[in-house]
Amino acid sequence: MTEPLALGVLVSGSGSNLQAILDAIADQRLHAECKVVISNRPGVQALSRAQLAHVPTQVIDHKGFANREEFDGQLVRSLRAHGVEWVALAGFMRVLTPVFLDAFADHVVNIHPSLLPAFPGVDAQAQAFSYGVQVTGCTVHFVDVGVDSGPIILQKTVPVLAADTKESLGHRILEQEHLAFVQALELIARGQVKRQHGSRRVQVTEPGKG
Repeated sequence: MTEPLALGVLVSGSGSNLQAILDAIADQRLHAECKVVISNRPGVQALSRAQLAHVPTQVIDHKGFANREEFDGQLVRSLRAHGVEWVALAGFMRVLTPVFLDAFADHVVNIHPSLLPAFPGVDAQAQAFSYGVQVTGCTVHFVDVGVDSGPIILQKTVPVLAADTKESLGHRILEQEHLAFVQALELIARGQVKRQHGSRRVQVTEPGKG
């Protein structure tokens, strides 16, 4: 078995996806070590979740920096100081600049509550509900300089039911997010996710295959 994935998680809110990651590590369903959880907002629930799991935490408030690049530079320094090699965005509500993305090239992953490229950006669940689609879901993808535009690692579908509200649909999408994020990170930890050079395509080999 390879070394555990040296993971840093960036958060801004309640941290339910962070909790799914921490639980999977504790249950040995995810071969990773969470080196640090960093929030750009003080006092959020995600920090408490990390502290309960005995994971180092740090608050780096974006309001204390003159621009996005300076903020991203501090994020990079902090993550590197904790030995982070892969970065998971678990409800991190900031757009990352090339300062960050170049430092962790092809090593930053995000979870988005739609079947990208449909409904990028904020409030994707409400977008899907309002548009009237019959199927939506969630996407784990590599992060690039666009908004939810990076190469797709995996997706999970969620049917839109006749009785759904925006809230009930969002809840069922979130349940699949928790599964998808852990599954994608485990594939990465096992070396089963490969970017194809010069292409947006991602080669994913399922466990036990390839």
